[in-house]
Amino acid sequence: MAEPFKNFINVELLRVAAQQFVRVAPQFNARAFLSLAEHDLETLELKARAMHVASAFEATLPDDFSTAASWIEAALAPAPTDDRPVLASAADSGLAGWILWPLGEYVVRRGSHVPERALVTLHAITQRFSAEFAIRPFLVEHPEVAFRALHDWVHDPSAHVRRLVSEGSRPRLPWGLQLKTLIADPSPTLPLLTALQDDTSEYVRRSVANHLNDIAKDHPHIVADWLEKYLPSASAERRALLKHASRTLIKRGDARVLRAWGIGGSFEGTTQLQCTPKHIAIGEHLNLGVTLCSTANAPQTLAIDYVVHHVKADGRTTPKVFKGWQLQLAAGETRVLNKRHSMRRITTRRYYAGVHNVELQVNGQRVARTRFRLAE
Repeated sequence: MAEPFKNFINVELLRVAAQQFVRVAPQFNARAFLSLAEHDLETLELKARAMHVASAFEATLPDDFSTAASWIEAALAPAPTDDRPVLASAADSGLAGWILWPLGEYVVRRGSHVPERALVTLHAITQRFSAEFAIRPFLVEHPEVAFRALHDWVHDPSAHVRRLVSEGSRPRLPWGLQLKTLIADPSPTLPLLTALQDDTSEYVRRSVANHLNDIAKDHPHIVADWLEKYLPSASAERRALLKHASRTLIKRGDARVLRAWGIGGSFEGTTQLQCTPKHIAIGEHLNLGVTLCSTANAPQTLAIDYVVHHVKADGRTTPKVFKGWQLQLAAGETRVLNKRHSMRRITTRRYYAGVHNVELQVNGQRVARTRFRLAE
């Protein structure tokens, strides 16, 4: 069984943090910090643990934020020289990894009145973990100061800092504070994404793709415009970024986005969709079978997805599009495709018993339907 996420922040991590603060500031009250931070820790989930530990830092770090920030920066491990995420602290090298989530939250709580100083600390933290959650309140409360820093960081030598420019300003970052102003108008971040879309680090480019995909959910025309401008001359790396950025709009069947990728028009041919077995229990899986028969005189480029209409607690259904296949079907060709679809419980989705409809989507158009019954 996989280790529960909540255990990323654990008692041993707290003790390493206390040791590091004592190393750089012997007057740090490690006993008080550990007493507060360890209290009821085991009963909390991951995010709650981060907030709980942040409160322990609030109670034990100096009242003067500049002094506390200097302690944090001195306690950090050496910055990595590559773009691989850092997830663990080491007792002999300094703070890194998950302990920096609560320390980023501490910077938010105690540094909001001195944003320039706080952003210096977040610049250091993000190189050892990520400050993508912590920077967001500064974008809301001090947008001019925060965006000035982001424009400077676009050219930072650290890929972790450059990634923060994109990831920290994503309008709909999972688990993060939603940036409602940028959801309504993402134009302030577009120059940043333009500068980063050909970054040398795939880690950075992946964030740019996810940021553009966030924008696509509210402003599909912006991403369609982006594709029409930047796709024709794109390198292989940029094409991969743009393809990942297009995933929501491809699933939606957005006509402009499909055309940009050479996937346009209705499918010429016949389709069949089958699922077996017809009755399954939560935790089991379906086998989906698709048969495509072309009646066209030329090859067809096809984006094929499927939509499961999940039953909710009140009996209503909500559709969820799942990625299927992208292929070229020759003139007159018949192709059979198969996919296994799990109905195993996951943390982000809950299943309810009932009849679930499944639809096949080809180039954004629903072309076939079947159903199955899900039982507890």
